[in-house]
Amino acid sequence: MSALRSDDDSWDIATSVGSTAVMVAAARAAETASADPLIEDPYAALLVDGAGHGLWSEALLSDDNLVRLADIDEELAGVARHMRNYQAVRTHFFDAFFTAAAADGITQVVILASGLDSRAYRLDWPAGTRIFEIDQPKVLEYKAAVLDRHGVRPAAELTPVPIDLRADWPAALRAAGFDPELRSAWLAEGLLMYLPSEAQDRLFENIGELCAPGSRVAAETAVNRSEERRAELRERLERATAILGLEPGIDVGELIYHDPQRTELVGWLGDHGWRATGVRANREMARLGRGVAGPDADDESFSFLVTAQRR
Repeated sequence: MSALRSDDDSWDIATSVGSTAVMVAAARAAETASADPLIEDPYAALLVDGAGHGLWSEALLSDDNLVRLADIDEELAGVARHMRNYQAVRTHFFDAFFTAAAADGITQVVILASGLDSRAYRLDWPAGTRIFEIDQPKVLEYKAAVLDRHGVRPAAELTPVPIDLRADWPAALRAAGFDPELRSAWLAEGLLMYLPSEAQDRLFENIGELCAPGSRVAAETAVNRSEERRAELRERLERATAILGLEPGIDVGELIYHDPQRTELVGWLGDHGWRATGVRANREMARLGRGVAGPDADDESFSFLVTAQRR
C-alpha cells in the first residue's frame, strides 16, 4: 500500500501522481533534444516548462548534466541515463503499437491516465481517427491550455474525458461518444503501478466489456523494486541534485502500490478473451541499443511491455 495514497485522493499537474507526468515528459524532452534521439516529441518541453522545474526537469536528464552527474556519482548517472533511455524505449514501443493499429483501420483510440501524453498531437493519424484521453480534470485542462497557448492543434479529433479512473469512467467514455461496437485501441502506459491489484483487474474487465472483437490494448506492467534499493537511490539522488543546484522532487516510490501478489497481466488477458504477448522492457531496450548494466539490469527490475488483441 502506498504511504501517500488514499481511496479518494486527487491531483493536478504539480502534485502527487500528476507530478509524475511532468517527470515522464521531461525524459521525452531530454531524449528529443539529445544527440541521437530515439523518439521525437516536440511538445514535451513546452509541457514541462509550463509546470515549473522540479527534480526531474529535462535539465537533469540533458546530455551535459548527465556528464556532470557522472563526476559526482557514476552509478547514479547511470540510473538517470537509464531512466531517460527507458522512457524513450517505452514511448517508441507504444508509438509503434498505435501506428500498427491505425494501419489496421482502427479509428477509435483511448489513452488511460493520459497525463502529458502528446500522441494526439504528434503522431500521423489517418483521417477519421478519434482519440479519447481520460485523466483528472486539472491534468487535462493544463495540457490543453499549454498547447493551445503555443498554437499546437491535435492531429486527430481529440475528446477529453475528465474523470478519475476510480469513478464510472466507462459511462463517461460512452457519453463522450465512444462506440463499443467499433474496434478500438487502448493504452495504459505508466498507470498500473499507481493502482491497487484489484483495481488493475477491474480496469481490464471494464476495457474488455467495451471492446469489439479485433480491438487492441497495450500496457506497461508494474514492478516491485526493493525498499532498500529505492531508499538508497533516493538518498544518493538528493545529494547529487543538491550539488547540481536542482530542487528535490517527490518520491515516486511513495505513490506506488507495492503488491507482490499483483495479477500477471499477460496470463490474465489470455484467460479473459485476449491474445496477449509481453516483452521485458530491458530486452526491448537491448534490441534498440539502449541496454542497461549494473544492479538494476536483472529481469525483475523491469516491467513487461504488453500488447493484446480481443478475440
